[in-house]
Amino acid sequence: MEYKIFGEPLSAVTCRLQPGETMITESGSMIWMTPNMKMETTSGGGVGKMFGKLLSGEKIFQNRYSAQSGIGEITFGSSFPGSIRAFEITPGNAIIAQKSAFLAGTEGVQLSVHFKKALGTGIFGGEGFIMQKISGSGIAFIEIDGYAAEYTLAAGESMIVDTGYLACMEETCSMDIQTVPGMKNMFLGGEGVFNTVVTGPGKIILQTLPVSGLAASLIPYMPFEAKK
Repeated sequence: MEYKIFGEPLSAVTCRLQPGETMITESGSMIWMTPNMKMETTSGGGVGKMFGKLLSGEKIFQNRYSAQSGIGEITFGSSFPGSIRAFEITPGNAIIAQKSAFLAGTEGVQLSVHFKKALGTGIFGGEGFIMQKISGSGIAFIEIDGYAAEYTLAAGESMIVDTGYLACMEETCSMDIQTVPGMKNMFLGGEGVFNTVVTGPGKIILQTLPVSGLAASLIPYMPFEAKK
């Protein structure tokens, strides 16, 4: 499979498939393709996996696109202004990404829900709690909201991130959800109640415009009916 990412900040990726090669994606991501691409909709697993998909922000069903009778091309588009990054996934080299980050991948890529910390802390910690684990073998394309800033953390080195701004990290990194210290800082600082602390070793990608942050900033400007 060959691919080309283009169009930032309204990014898309075109994949060129050999006969018999297959891509998986969540429904709605395909924006154009050649006529010889065959589509099949599947749940990708049993009831347990379907429930996990709901928790991680994925759609229950996935689409499989396969090239038939010759080379095929298919283009997947991002759902929000930002960028698309390609990751080489191999056994033991998974990545942990924000909910709904997965755009598309080759057939060997596997998705599962990734929980962090205790349930109570996770519920109050917001987006930093339930994430996607992308494992298996193949190429995975991930959506980043806004600009993508990459950091490589050494063992024991940490970065404090406002909850929701962590786009993805290598599986070797660890993540914790902590409260902002001090009642005054917590309620008057305007930065929220929780932060995400990511500790190396490994690479992390931070994003500058998470969808949730943009939505929250627009609420005060919405008509009264929209706030209900």
